[in-house]
Amino acid sequence: MTLRERLQWILRMVLLLFILSSVAFLSALTAMRFAIQGREVTMPDLVGTAAKQAQQVLRGRGLGMKIEDRVYSNLPVDAIVRQSPPPNMRVKTGQYAHVVLSLGPQKVSIPQLKDLSLRAAQVELLRSGMQLGEVSSVYLPSSAPDTVAVQNPAPGTTDVQSPHINLLVSLGPRLAAFVMPELAGLPAAEAESRLSAAGLKVSKVTPVASPDQSAGTVLAQAPLRGQRVDSNSTIELQVAQ
Repeated sequence: MTLRERLQWILRMVLLLFILSSVAFLSALTAMRFAIQGREVTMPDLVGTAAKQAQQVLRGRGLGMKIEDRVYSNLPVDAIVRQSPPPNMRVKTGQYAHVVLSLGPQKVSIPQLKDLSLRAAQVELLRSGMQLGEVSSVYLPSSAPDTVAVQNPAPGTTDVQSPHINLLVSLGPRLAAFVMPELAGLPAAEAESRLSAAGLKVSKVTPVASPDQSAGTVLAQAPLRGQRVDSNSTIELQVAQ
């Protein structure tokens, strides 16, 4: 075999190997694509379907179901009102359909909760077949602490969808606040007198041995100078003994 014939033979072998490798790669890619598609199903339309029936339909497609909320609607009790992912979407097997179930038509009006304590409001909601939603707090000078100042939806409302009632609860009047003064170096009696004049009091005094300071001199304080304090703040002093 001449050199030219040998080179031609080598080139033919290389080309053949390239073709075989390309075919193998394309075959593997196609098989992988079919395998991935084989693990996908179409999300069924569940809206209006009873929860138990929907679970059976989903289980037949290798899917699960999670109940995210319950709302009032004209659909029967436990019928699906909303779903996610939406119908006809391609999803992988094992995925969950997140659904909202119906409580049926609302049969009660929102109770009056204003001026009730948070605990009493919770009891009233349970008695009315409703649930406590988000609770926010705010300082209100005209309301007693731990009482409902605002509710949403308003009392007497009947055209609501959710059984959850959100409340704004009063923390009462905001306490007068002060900036913590520097007390280190003062006699303990003078430091306590200054705090008392601002409506503050020392809750703990810790004697500390300090040969460099006169007995009764404030060595350290907590909170530190410049921090915000009020009449409920815990103030501690370390005093030379």
